[in-house]
Amino acid sequence: MAIPDTQIPVFVLTGFLGAGKTTLLNRLLEDPAYADTALVINEFGLVAVDHDLVRKGREARASVTTTGCICCTRGSDLRASLDELLVLRRNGTLPPFSRVIVETTGLADLAPIVNSLIPGGLAAVALADHAVARAFRLSGVITVVDVEGIGAVLEAHPESLRQIAFADHVVLSKTDLHPAGDLGEALRGLNPGVIVHDAAADGFSPASLIGAGSYSAFGKGEQVGKWLAAEAQLRPLTGGHFHDLNRHGGVQAVPLTSDTPVDETALRQFLTRLTATPSNGLLRIKGLMALRDDPSRPLVVHAVGHRLYPGLRLEGWPDGQAGNRLVIIGTALDEMSLCQQFDRLGGQPFADFPIVQGIR
Repeated sequence: MAIPDTQIPVFVLTGFLGAGKTTLLNRLLEDPAYADTALVINEFGLVAVDHDLVRKGREARASVTTTGCICCTRGSDLRASLDELLVLRRNGTLPPFSRVIVETTGLADLAPIVNSLIPGGLAAVALADHAVARAFRLSGVITVVDVEGIGAVLEAHPESLRQIAFADHVVLSKTDLHPAGDLGEALRGLNPGVIVHDAAADGFSPASLIGAGSYSAFGKGEQVGKWLAAEAQLRPLTGGHFHDLNRHGGVQAVPLTSDTPVDETALRQFLTRLTATPSNGLLRIKGLMALRDDPSRPLVVHAVGHRLYPGLRLEGWPDGQAGNRLVIIGTALDEMSLCQQFDRLGGQPFADFPIVQGIR
């Protein structure tokens, strides 16, 4: 079946928590050739942070941010987000765009996402679904893999395996810190058709990930077809809906917000104690925090697993939206204790700040 030239290509950018999806997306958006790229940024948890860290390049770039994994939440699924882009473009709120990049949450299951966009996949249940099917085609799946942490991730989180199995391209991140070894060969064992790239290699261009044509599950391994078929059968029965947008299976997101600038040393103590507690099952910390020395220049907070990375001060708040927003993601977090400790950051100087305790 021929693909109409008028269909807008959609590229899914995925990868487990902290793999480096936003970093890769920012590299791509630096290229003026992709100025007419629309974005759908899907975030796990009710407090959105990732959209603040995407350098959109121009003020009028078409973008939609949605919370709750698009793979399992009817209220913010991929078709609804793409239909929103169409509506906003039609009424003149957004500028024209030539392609869409969907940045998924780190916990996304690729089977329902792919099924929602390929012909013969998830059945249309609304007029908007038909409009999206006419207007868009899935052109590629790009998966970012953290070379240092992928072994443990694959053992503990099956969705990370699907993210690799469905990919057209895998981009290895953090190879400047940890050698990839024979990881590329191992990944091709999971997905024989995948093209593996090293993000730190000389000559690597993110533009090489954006091609023409349409997505195909052919050559990606026998499990991919089975997963797609199983998802198509199960989705009408389950409804694909979870009521708690801060949970995904056994993983929980704890959103923390406030309007009070905090002491930098107290914040670092809080984060250090949190990342040094192995029993909390910590997977990711990300956010923007206002510091007392200069609240107009937020600190980007970034941790993957139990590794806390140095903070980066921005020159200003993204889109002018000031306010502390931190998301902590893990499998055994004490939400009440975390909220209490976070509240104390804005209310006490460092000398009176207690040692962080009570984190499971």
